[in-house]
Amino acid sequence: MFSSTACSTTTGRYASKATEPPASSLVLAQTAGPAELSEVAITEITKQNGEILAAIADSQVIYLGETHNSTADHAAQLDIIQARASETDIAIGLEMFQRPFQPVLDSYLTGEITEAELIEQSEYETRWGYDWEFYAPILRYAKENQIPLIALNTPTEVTRQVAREGLESLSGDALTYIPPINEIDTTDEDYQASISAVFNAHGGMGHSLSFENFFAAQVLWDETMAEAIVTQLTSEPDRQVITLVGEGHIAYDYGIPSRVARRVPAVAQASIRLQPAGQEVDPEFADYTWPTLER
Repeated sequence: MFSSTACSTTTGRYASKATEPPASSLVLAQTAGPAELSEVAITEITKQNGEILAAIADSQVIYLGETHNSTADHAAQLDIIQARASETDIAIGLEMFQRPFQPVLDSYLTGEITEAELIEQSEYETRWGYDWEFYAPILRYAKENQIPLIALNTPTEVTRQVAREGLESLSGDALTYIPPINEIDTTDEDYQASISAVFNAHGGMGHSLSFENFFAAQVLWDETMAEAIVTQLTSEPDRQVITLVGEGHIAYDYGIPSRVARRVPAVAQASIRLQPAGQEVDPEFADYTWPTLER
């Protein structure tokens, strides 16, 4: 799967996919609120989501952009994971776990530790903190089916240091779980403008942080996760990587997808924004929009 022939069409700025998104799914998502969806509309959404699954089948990396506290998003993630796992070997990349805790995920998969011990030893409650039950069904499914779980994220201590003091402040152990500093590319002006809007909307973080450092911390997040994905691709090239991340990390390909593509130019990628049926769709945000339904 990890080959130059897997990439058939370039979309957005970097991501690659097999076909265009089913246009009718975008129309449905834009014209009907969840409460107004009929059984026929729900059936049609299910059909169109099936078309998306077919379109992403040959992608080497699939990004599922979530809203962290959305039960519907996490249910859709499990649906997609199960569908892909029934067709091919997969690994699951997780923003929710930081890279130093990869051995803990491995121990959970082998049964050496319990789920409760996984939560404790990965410091999940303090390092991520969203309701464990959002993700528990996905991790349980991975364990039952021996699907590799990949810790993607930068250690919290490192991102906080960069946000306060900048990339140049890092040394020693802080460099262990991140890419080399010269690979952390903060030059994308469009991405800077996008993050600047968020920064300014929050009052410039009360002016306690410089925007330059704030942006560098965001980019470090993206670069670290991209490096972890490429490491997985390199070690098991025939295993599709399904990546669970906040939607901001895949928006307009600024974040992770562009940085994976920089490292592996021929990589075939597909980004999916998980979004409640009925919300207006931004077709440039991701390659596909997957309308989700509360269950």
